[in-house]
Amino acid sequence: MAAPKKGRRPSGQGKPGRALAFILIAMVALTGGMFFSGHTTPRLGIDLAGGTSITLEAKNEPGKPNAINKTNMDTAVGIIERRVNGLGVSEAEVQTQGDRNIIVNIPKGTNEKQAREQVGTTAQLYFRPVLTMSAGQPTPDPSSSPSPDASESAKDKPKAGNGDEKSTPTASPTTQGRAVTDALKADPTPSPSASGKGDQGKDDEKPSATETPKPDAATKKLQEQFTALDCTKKDQRVQTAQGVKSSEPMVGCGRNAVGQWEKYILGPAEVAGKDVDDAQAVINDRGQWIVTMKFNSKGADKFSKITTQLKTQQSPQNQFGIVLDGEVVSAPSVSETLSKSAEISGSFNQESAQELANILSYGALPLTFQEQSVTSVTAALGGEQLKAGLIAGAIGLALVVVYLVVYYRGLSLIALLSLLASGILTYTLMSLLGPAIGFALNLPAVCGAIVAIGITADSFIVYFERVRDEVREGRTLRPAVERAWPRARRTILVSDFVSFLAAAVLFVVTVGKVQGFAFTLGLTTLLDVVVVFLFTKPLMTLMARRKFFANGHPWSGLDPKRLGAKPPLRRSRTRRVPGSVDPKEA
Repeated sequence: MAAPKKGRRPSGQGKPGRALAFILIAMVALTGGMFFSGHTTPRLGIDLAGGTSITLEAKNEPGKPNAINKTNMDTAVGIIERRVNGLGVSEAEVQTQGDRNIIVNIPKGTNEKQAREQVGTTAQLYFRPVLTMSAGQPTPDPSSSPSPDASESAKDKPKAGNGDEKSTPTASPTTQGRAVTDALKADPTPSPSASGKGDQGKDDEKPSATETPKPDAATKKLQEQFTALDCTKKDQRVQTAQGVKSSEPMVGCGRNAVGQWEKYILGPAEVAGKDVDDAQAVINDRGQWIVTMKFNSKGADKFSKITTQLKTQQSPQNQFGIVLDGEVVSAPSVSETLSKSAEISGSFNQESAQELANILSYGALPLTFQEQSVTSVTAALGGEQLKAGLIAGAIGLALVVVYLVVYYRGLSLIALLSLLASGILTYTLMSLLGPAIGFALNLPAVCGAIVAIGITADSFIVYFERVRDEVREGRTLRPAVERAWPRARRTILVSDFVSFLAAAVLFVVTVGKVQGFAFTLGLTTLLDVVVVFLFTKPLMTLMARRKFFANGHPWSGLDPKRLGAKPPLRRSRTRRVPGSVDPKEA
C-alpha cells in the first residue's frame, strides 16, 4: 500500500458512514435504555414539580464564637440529609449557601411539618453501652448457631483506651436474651447518670449459665425487634430509632470497619454529645490515625462510671456505641477506666478518622439553626413555569430554524438534522441521569438547554461559512468541504472549550439552582462537539456527493454565482524540470 505523498493528508471523506452509524447506534441505545429503565421523562426539580424549600441559618451561642465553620457546616449538611432521607424522601437537596446558610429542597409528597422538625433540630449524639450485637440480617432461628459472617463482621472494631484490636464474637439468641435481661435489670432506674453503676461485684446474684431469666414484656419486645431487624433495609433502620428516648434501651444499626451492617441492642444513654468538649483526628506515635476526645467535667464523671463498668465485661458488652440520630457510627471497646479524655483507635484512615471526629465535635458544639424562610411551590405553579420555559424554547428554536432556512436554504437540512440528533441525545441523557446521579431539571436548567440551541447552531454556521468561503475561492464542493473542515474544527473546539470552561467554573463556585443551569450548559456543550464531529461533518461529506449540492443548485445554499465565486481554479499541467525557474516567478 503506497504511503500518501509528503505534504498531503489522507482524505477524511472516505468512510463518513462509519461515524454516522456510530452516533445512530448510540442514540438508539440511549433511547432503548430510557424506555427499558422506565424513566422516559427527566426528573423535575422542586421549582417545576412543586415542594418545599427551607433556608436555615446557623447561630452561634455564648461561649462558642467559632462554632460556625466549614467543617461543622459540611457535617451538618450530612446529618440533615440523612434525616430528610429518613423520611422516605429520595430526591431532596441539602447544600450550603454562603458560610452560614443551609438550603433544604424537599419535593412534593413529603410531610412539610415533619420535615421542618427534622431539619431544624440539633443533632442528637449519645454514648450507649452495647448489650449485644450480631450481623445485620434477621436471625433465622432462635436455636440456630452463630453466623460466621457475624463474627467476621465484628472484627477490627475501633477501640477506646489502649487501642488493641480484638474480634467480637457474636452471641447466640439464647445468650443474647440472658445478656439483655441481665443488663436491663442491673439498675431499676434507667437514667443516664445512674445506669452506669451496673451490677459490678454482684456475680453471685447473676443467673447461672444454664438458667435463662424470664424477660419482661419490654425486654421481650426489644429482643423480637432485634431478631427481626434487617439493617440492609433502609426503612427498617429508620424505624428503629423513631420515638426512642435517651433514657430507654434501643435497637440500632451501624457499619463495621469493612462496611458491613451490624445490629445492636443498646442500653440507656450514659453520656450525651454535649458533654464532649473537643474531638480531633490525629496520628499517634506508631503512625496510625486515631480519634481523641476530651470531656467537660460532667461528661468526665459520667464517662468514668461507664468505662469502669464496661472494662470488666466480656465482648461485646465491653463496648459502647456512639449513636448519632439513632445510627451507630462507631462501637469501640473499653479496656481501662477513662475520664476526661479518651482515644479511639482501629482500622482508621485519614478520611474515616476525620469523619468520626467531626461527628463527635458536631454533637458537642452548641450549633443551632434558625429558619430564615420556608417557601412552598405548588405543582400548578411549577407546571406554569415549565410551560413558559418550553414556549420560550420553542420560540427560540423556531427563530433559529427560520434563519437557517432563509439564509442557508438546502444547507439548513443538515443543520436541522444535526439539531434533532443533539436534541435526542440531550433528552435521553437527562432522563437517564435523573435516577443515575440525581439530576433534576429545574427552571435554570431549562434556560441552559435553550441557550445551548444557539451554541449548537453557531457551530454549524462556522462550518457552513468556511465551506462557502472555499466555494467563493473557485473550488468545487467536495474539496471545499474537506479544506474547510480543519479551520472550522479549530474554531468550533475553541468556542466550545470556552463555553464548557465557563459552565464548569459556574458549577463549582455557585450553589442551588444556578448549578442546574451550569450542568445543562456543560452537558450540551460536550454534546455539540460529539454531534458536529460524528454527525454534521460526515453528513456534509455525503451531501457534497449529491448533484443538488455538488452542482450548486440555486436552492442548495452553495450556488457559486450567488456567492460571487471566482472562476474555477485550474492547475497547470506543464511539468517542471527540477532546478528550472517558473516564468511567472522570473
